[in-house]
Amino acid sequence: MSDEDPLALERQVCFALSVAARSVVAIYRPLLEPMGLTHPQYLVMLALWGESPLTVRRLSELLALDPGTLSPLLKRLEAIGYLRRERDRADERSLAITLTGTGQALREEALKIPPAVVAKLGMPIEDLQKLHASLTSVIAAAS
Repeated sequence: MSDEDPLALERQVCFALSVAARSVVAIYRPLLEPMGLTHPQYLVMLALWGESPLTVRRLSELLALDPGTLSPLLKRLEAIGYLRRERDRADERSLAITLTGTGQALREEALKIPPAVVAKLGMPIEDLQKLHASLTSVIAAAS
């Protein structure tokens, strides 16, 4: 098979994205373990550190996850004391997600993660910023 083969594995965007995603998430794993977080839980915490409280619906939109996938993540984070799930006072049908004091305090420890990931990747920050912009374009195009 030549480089011209449209089905060559190494030419597939899906393959490159899949391997890159697994590889990058693997870098996060040992950094998140001391915080008691998985990578998906870390993404939830990032959203809440940016804005809290959030409704489950809004959090689902921010993370591009359906509420059914999000629910077990939220239950686990509540069980370890990082957040609270409460009925929204303005709309009883809606669940509001709020950080606890422990969850808010965890942000200080999390500030160490981005520079550690950048260092582990060993790539210039400018390249990572370009990659982020390209991936954001891919996400928009695929949506």
